[in-house]
Amino acid sequence: MIEMQDVYMTYPNGVSALNGINVSIDQGEFVYLVGPSGAGKSTFTKIIFREEVPTKGKVVVNDKETSELKWKDVPYFRRNIGVVYQDFRLLPKMTVYENIAFALEVIEETPKNIRKRVMAVLDQVGLKNKARFIPDELSGGEQQRVAIARAIINHPGVLIADEPTGNLDPETSWEIMHILEEINAKGTTIIMATHSKEIVNTVKKRVIAIEDGVIVRDERRGEYGYEI
Repeated sequence: MIEMQDVYMTYPNGVSALNGINVSIDQGEFVYLVGPSGAGKSTFTKIIFREEVPTKGKVVVNDKETSELKWKDVPYFRRNIGVVYQDFRLLPKMTVYENIAFALEVIEETPKNIRKRVMAVLDQVGLKNKARFIPDELSGGEQQRVAIARAIINHPGVLIADEPTGNLDPETSWEIMHILEEINAKGTTIIMATHSKEIVNTVKKRVIAIEDGVIVRDERRGEYGYEI
């Protein structure tokens, strides 16, 4: 599903973000990506959905080597990868329905299929009754659920969640984790960057720890076990 071989990433300003990453993530895995701020977690995830291209090394996602993709093929490649951010990134003047439908409109899906799929994912995240609301009328947890619905509308094989509970209270964070577990149970590979030791140590999944651009730990069902 996802494989990185001897991956290095150095930015034009000279900052070295990744230093010899070798990792393989199987289809259907749930992986926590942990480590201190500036460790390389964001670069790791950006390389997966081809927002960044590594300076050196090989990255294969869904049987495609990302560095060999032509720019015109990148949007098609990304259709199979959903991304959820800490700050939601919803379009403020659009309704919940419109925010999610937009992802299908850009690929020219039919109105009938758009409605069917949007309402299905809203039901999945428990927001079917909020379709006509705008983001400002929702709580932070509800906005994050909308963001998740938008990310999974194309039934992606991979879902990247970048600190999805970072701006939420503990109770709401657990609601989001429950939704992510349900998505994972249906076969979607999830890579979740997080600073939450409580979540990592309670909902035990594979943990990949990065420090200074290097994987320092990779455990299938381990505890966080170190200070950030």
